[in-house]
Parts: sequence; structure tokens; C-alpha cells
Amino acid sequence: MTTAYCVLLLVCVCLLAGGVIEQRKHYVNLSRIEHRVLVNGIRGKSSITRLCAGALRAGGLVTVAKTTGTAARLIHPDGSEEPVYRKFDIANVVEQIGVVRKASAYRPDALVIECMAVTPELQEINQRKLVRSTVGVLCNVREDHLAAMGPTLGDVARSLSRSMPIGGICVTAERERIDIIKREAAKRNCELIIVRPESVSDMEMARFNWITFKENVAVALAVAELLGVSRQSALAGMWSAPPDPGVLAVQRYRHNDAVLRVANVFAANDPESTLMNIEQLLARRAIQRPLHVVINCRPDRIERNAQMGGLVADIDPERVVLIGEPTRSARQSISKQWQGDLADLGGNRNPAELVEAIAADVRTEISIVAIGNVHGQGELLLGQLAKLSITSVEGPRS
Repeated sequence: MTTAYCVLLLVCVCLLAGGVIEQRKHYVNLSRIEHRVLVNGIRGKSSITRLCAGALRAGGLVTVAKTTGTAARLIHPDGSEEPVYRKFDIANVVEQIGVVRKASAYRPDALVIECMAVTPELQEINQRKLVRSTVGVLCNVREDHLAAMGPTLGDVARSLSRSMPIGGICVTAERERIDIIKREAAKRNCELIIVRPESVSDMEMARFNWITFKENVAVALAVAELLGVSRQSALAGMWSAPPDPGVLAVQRYRHNDAVLRVANVFAANDPESTLMNIEQLLARRAIQRPLHVVINCRPDRIERNAQMGGLVADIDPERVVLIGEPTRSARQSISKQWQGDLADLGGNRNPAELVEAIAADVRTEISIVAIGNVHGQGELLLGQLAKLSITSVEGPRS
């Protein structure tokens, strides 16, 4: 028995020593990167990470970036990308250590990295131990991950604020809960920079060949200015930066005699962002009324299913289609006005049946907005649509 205890003690000591050595190596790698930008918030983190990286590259800074959104990517200083490998396809904040190690090999001027922590405790660890950012970004506070960060939006704001750099700088586009964020910044002796979306002109936005928001661009411009990059150089870099795979986009598919103009808004998981995206697409005429709304439901997102059903009155579509399970969680929150124009397809349709049912009785062209969450029936729907011929890809219109 004594021998077993000795072996266990030795193993624990070895693990502790290994952990200390790894931590010191990690801190050395971090010290090789002068500017470390940690992008946090509820919606738009991947887009802002790419915008910041493009702006800094255009300003002559050797920049490495890493996104975590729809498809995690490591973006090299030349702008080329590689997928972030995940064992068993499971995301873990510890992967940031490997990202920092790869980034430090370039001896870059800047690392722009998207926060992948959700719980308040992990957000704190991600900042203090893994990234140690010099510049933080808190893009917005929205209704998402309420079980982990909530239950109130004030709680979400306080949780996200735990990624602020102590004694550093934080850039935010949030307005509604700015008083909470100011108090949290003061606790951390962190200088807070509040950007104004209206500081970005419509003409500047028209130069993007993918859809983004003024808030995101304003944040990236502020980060670029902090690191010494001129506005014109930063904008040029952002205009040429490739979009995230999950970026808001509209594609037109031909199905029999009909044209389906499909807006993939699955990535906007919270109701506020979903509505903002739809309004943006309508304003740019990428989609047109009358709208058909497809809501994909997930059994582990009951609250979100209900939130998406509750959005129907604000979207004001001609028809609503429910897919996935349990559709009842969304259907109950849809106003009576649309119950008569509601098709409940459930979660057991094959991909071809999904498209046939959604495009039923369409003879010309319709605009379809897909919202909720992409996993499950949403993935099957997009996969089947991808097999159809594409008539054109829609971008923003000036």
C-alpha cells in the first residue's frame, strides 16, 4: 500500500512539474507577441476578428488571427488559413495554448484571437492565463447562453467583462448595458473606448463584398487606431479580408420552375441579432417581401426555439415553416395570426422532402429566411440546397 501511495505521489509531482513548465513556456510565447487582442461578446466575434486582422495586416503589422465561430480557423500573416484541428471535434479553451505557440513562431506584432469561453469562470481563466490580452473587445451583449452567463442580460454583461485586460484597454460597441460595462472596466483599471457605428459611412460600408455591420467595422477601426494603423489603410485591409464561413449571405437556387432566394441566418442565434440581420438584408435588397421563414428547432435549445417563434410577428412573413424537434416549443410562441399559414414538418424528413415541402406551390421566386440553429435538420436543408444549381450569389447592394 505504501508503494502505491509513493507511486501516486510521484505521478502527481511529475504532473505538477509538467504543468508549471508548460505554463512558463506559454508565458514566454505570449511575451513574444507585443499586441494581443481578445475579441469577446455574443454576436459578430468571428467577423470582428477577421476585420481586425485585415486592418492590421494592411497597416504593415505582422498579424496572426484565430476564429472560433462556424468553422474555427488559424489565419497566418499572409492571410492564408488552415482549420483548427480538434480531437473528436470538441472545442476546448486549452486549444488557445497551441494557437499562441504557432503564432509566436512568426514573432508577430499582433495576435487577434476570438474568445471561446462561455462560463464566467472560464472567461476569467481565458484572459488571465491563456491570452493575457493587451486590448480587449466586447462587441455586444445579447440574449444567448443565458443558462451559463445569465439569467439576466446584466449578468451576461458582467460575465463578458471578465475578459477585459486588467490595466489595459477595452473597445465596445454595446450601448444599452454600457453603465454595467463601465463599472466592470473601472474595477479592472481598464480604459474603455466606446465606438459610434455612425462614424462609419454608408459609402465605406458599400465597399464590402460581404455583409457586415457598422458596429463591427467601427470596433475594428478603433483597434487599428490603437495599434497605429491609419483609417484608410485599415479600411483597405478590411475590404479585402475574406469573410467567415458563417457570414450572413444570400444565395439563389433553382428548383424546378422556381427560384429560391435563401438567406442563411442560422449563425445569429439570439433574437436581436436575427432581426438585425433580416432588416439588413431587406435594406440592401438582398431579399424581398413577401418572406417565407424557416425555423429549425433543437431539443437542447428549447428556450431559443421559443424565442425564434416569438420573432415571427416582428419579421411579418407570408408563411412559416417549422423543422427539427421539438417544433411545439416554437409553435406555441407564434402569434395566432400566422398559425393558419404554418407548416410543421417536424424532425424526420429527409433532405429532399424538406426542400419539396418548403418550396411547395412556388412558381416564380420567393425569399426564404432560415433562422434558429443550423444543427440537425438545418444542416440537412442546407446540404440539399447546395446540390441545386445556383443562379447567382447575392452580396450587399449600395
